[in-house]
Amino acid sequence: QVQLVESGGGLVQAGGSLRLSCAASGRSLGSYAMGWFRQAPGKEREFVAVVSWNGGNTYYANSVKGRFTISRDNAKNTVYLQMNSLKPEDTAVYYCAANYGLSLRGSEYDYWGQGTQVTVSS
Repeated sequence: QVQLVESGGGLVQAGGSLRLSCAASGRSLGSYAMGWFRQAPGKEREFVAVVSWNGGNTYYANSVKGRFTISRDNAKNTVYLQMNSLKPEDTAVYYCAANYGLSLRGSEYDYWGQGTQVTVSS
């Protein structure tokens, strides 16, 4: 069993930056691909970014490509999402999730955190 806890969310002005962290406990993250997803009010959850178990492969949603960077530190059992040039449309609850396979589909992920709110003001 893996427990995931996100942190780093908050209120930021458009154009600003935030770095989200996802800390794991209960099991090493070294075997898992790690994804970030987000859900805005009234909208479905959507894929944001994913990183392979060793950090060698990353994929991004088109809406965040070039602005967000996913990374991981397996020694610290933590995954990060650096978010730059934030836009009001990035406002959402952000979730990290763990899965054995590299996937863009949230339904395939086994473990989820509780989420952290990101609010971008215009």
